[in-house]
Amino acid sequence: MPRLQRKSFDTPDQVRQFPHGRVEVVELDETAIGRIVYEPGWRWSVEVGPLVGTSSCQVRHLGMVTSGRLHLQLDDGSELVIGPGDAYEIPAGHDGWVVGNETFVTTEFASARTYGAAPVTTDERVLATILFTDIVDSTAALARLGDAAWQRLLLEHNDRMRLEIDRFRGVEVVTTGDGFLARFDGAARAVNCAGAMVGAVADLGIELRAGLHTGEIAIVGGSVRGIAVHAAARVSALASPGEVLVSGTTRDLLDGSGLAFEDRGLHELKGLSGARPIFALAIATRDA
Repeated sequence: MPRLQRKSFDTPDQVRQFPHGRVEVVELDETAIGRIVYEPGWRWSVEVGPLVGTSSCQVRHLGMVTSGRLHLQLDDGSELVIGPGDAYEIPAGHDGWVVGNETFVTTEFASARTYGAAPVTTDERVLATILFTDIVDSTAALARLGDAAWQRLLLEHNDRMRLEIDRFRGVEVVTTGDGFLARFDGAARAVNCAGAMVGAVADLGIELRAGLHTGEIAIVGGSVRGIAVHAAARVSALASPGEVLVSGTTRDLLDGSGLAFEDRGLHELKGLSGARPIFALAIATRDA
């Protein structure tokens, strides 16, 4: 529940250092805010790229510049310079470097939990809960609304989805056109996030479906790989409009969580052996 509070960047909860820069993070319960500092001469591909192991930055940034100037270049070749007073959004897939001799300082609201942190190495596997969402009948909605209205609706949908992912401390892996793939280090937060996502778009005239599975994954170049990812996608495909489905594995991890589920029986998941139990997050619990 939101509460009146304050924290100072003079005493941040976390500090992540990298060559010629740092990220300072303060956490206000479900929200993390970051102050990022780049010294003159800093460049992402030189200072951070080797740390995270990707050819370009795979983190989405949203924030406002306090001082200095930063030149950005996306993977598609488009470029932009941001400076003091600018509010900005930078999609995943970019490089950036400080322009001039002034230190670049910015406050960020979308990447504070993960930016600048070394990822799991490619030969190490971790336990995670994978969440897939998508908009039900998106093609029909596009035909009904037209391109311009659909794009506005999709942008609003994306903003709301990202807000919930950040609120429940998830990591956005990729957008799928009309949906999201995200990973969580806790099953309860992942399922609660899925339920919140379904409710978050109720007033937009669209419905979501969501599916989750928990298992070992490999994190490679910011993406996720493994049977658990495929299983979560198959579970999501079974969901009806407005429904959040979870695998039996995820359900078993939630004993004592206070979440209620309804048995949806055994289902064959394409590409996986054997029938698997599937459960639906109870509507009353989800709406609450």
